[in-house]
Amino acid sequence: MRINTSLKVSSLLLLTLICFTFNINAQKGKKKADKETVAWRYELEAVATGSAGTYQVKVWSYSKNVETAMEQAKKNAVHGIIFKGFPKKDRVQGQKPIVTDPTIDIQNKDFFEQFFKTGGGDYMRFVTLANNGQIGLGDRIKISKKEYKIGVVVSVNKSELRKYLEKAGIIKGLSNGF
Repeated sequence: MRINTSLKVSSLLLLTLICFTFNINAQKGKKKADKETVAWRYELEAVATGSAGTYQVKVWSYSKNVETAMEQAKKNAVHGIIFKGFPKKDRVQGQKPIVTDPTIDIQNKDFFEQFFKTGGGDYMRFVTLANNGQIGLGDRIKISKKEYKIGVVVSVNKSELRKYLEKAGIIKGLSNGF
């Protein structure tokens, strides 16, 4: 009986240690993503137009870590739809950014810090990974000894994102001023 109990206690301690290690690594990954977000270094390219104001874009994110770049792609896509837009490609029309005033992000710094918070920001409500997050052939490019350029296709619901920003008072509604 003593051996069995001690085996259970040892197993429980080992399991606790493993969970703790995974949690520390997850926190490190979030910190890396937050650090890389500050620079907002990415590129957007049109892939397809979806239904009801949804767009598929390929987001090229830069990172030292492939997994961080994939996670960052969702954040970068939403940021790009809000602040940069994307050019026309083939038969897919380009889109202007939702925000035309370049100082909006500075004026609403606290809002956007919470909105783009890694692991729990509201930006996640408007973006999903396409292709189950699979990276296509040629979409993982090593650009230096320590950095990758990763292309990830995501879908962004621009119309719902616009409504959210209007409701939060960040932008004016389309019907204002007419």
